[in-house]
Amino acid sequence: MDRLKQTVKELYTGRSRRAEIFRYALIAFDAVTILFFLVTAPMPLSPKLELFSALIGVVILMDFAARLWIAPDRRKMLRKVYAIADVIVIASLLLGPFLHEDLAFLRILRALRFIQSYHLLHDLRRVSPFFRRNEDSVIALINLLVFVFFTASLVYALFGGEDAGFEGYVDALYFTVTTLTTTGYGDILPVTVGQKLLAVFIMVVGVALFVRLAQALIQPSKVSYKCPTCGLLKHEPDAVHCKHCGETLKIETTGMT
Repeated sequence: MDRLKQTVKELYTGRSRRAEIFRYALIAFDAVTILFFLVTAPMPLSPKLELFSALIGVVILMDFAARLWIAPDRRKMLRKVYAIADVIVIASLLLGPFLHEDLAFLRILRALRFIQSYHLLHDLRRVSPFFRRNEDSVIALINLLVFVFFTASLVYALFGGEDAGFEGYVDALYFTVTTLTTTGYGDILPVTVGQKLLAVFIMVVGVALFVRLAQALIQPSKVSYKCPTCGLLKHEPDAVHCKHCGETLKIETTGMT
């Protein structure tokens, strides 16, 4: 058992070629599942779709169990947002065939898989020099996209109805984008108190995310690297010394192995 645990830990945290390929496969799987839930959001839940969703749930469960098994602090991991989201998504996928009477609720739960984007970013930080150089811009963009598509799923599930189909999902996405950009064409309007409050939430949070993305694109790019002496987290990509305390830094670049 100890040997198996060591093998799993090496795959998730090691530096071997096999470990790198394994982690790239996990990144691809996370990206594919996020895309899957995005594409299938407006589709009616058929038996085949439920079966495929359950299979995805099993794979996510295996990945979650493996990460939890090798985690140095399991309680800390279980308190992370992406871990909580994964538990909810796994439950919704595996229990989906027994919960047909509340499909809108299922769609909202499965949309939480978008939060896995942040865990995907954590993996990219380790394997991609391009991501480390443009981390702030990429994270700001992901924040905006996750908010847009999760909110669109929420609007579709709560107000679109299960018979709205693909056109209804496009309407939900259109309403979300025009609301958070405060464009307000007026062709789709919130009517109920709940819809109006949701529109206010979309505008307030959406504008803030847009401003953050603009700041990240305009400001000079920096990499995340914690200074061992003073704890400064952001540095220029080619920094040799910490500009705050002068400590020598060892920031990974494409020329380092």
